[in-house]
Amino acid sequence: MKKYIAKFVAKCQNCQQVKYEHQRHASLLQRMPIPEWKWERIAMDFVVGLPKTLGKFDSIWVVVDRVTKSAHFIPIRIDYNAEQLAKVYVKEIVRLHGVPLSIILHRGTQFTSKF
Repeated sequence: MKKYIAKFVAKCQNCQQVKYEHQRHASLLQRMPIPEWKWERIAMDFVVGLPKTLGKFDSIWVVVDRVTKSAHFIPIRIDYNAEQLAKVYVKEIVRLHGVPLSIILHRGTQFTSKF
């Protein structure tokens, strides 16, 4: 079986392209500061590609507190821009927990600066 897998991988175009030696080396990981209080530092992400609800929502915005791991699941539409998301954020998160010191979001710096 080991020989068969080695032969298959050697002939597979995708397998050859994603080999470790063909990828850039990852930089060193940077430690995130440890939060001292709840809802001081949060993380956000989006769950997209869901079927539309009656309210025309097709995505979920997940906002997680890094200390308590408690989360808010906010229904949104995929076509919301940064301004609309900011309004929803103030309405749903800032109203309850205040403004955090830092936000971790993997959407990119342009989105974060507009937000």
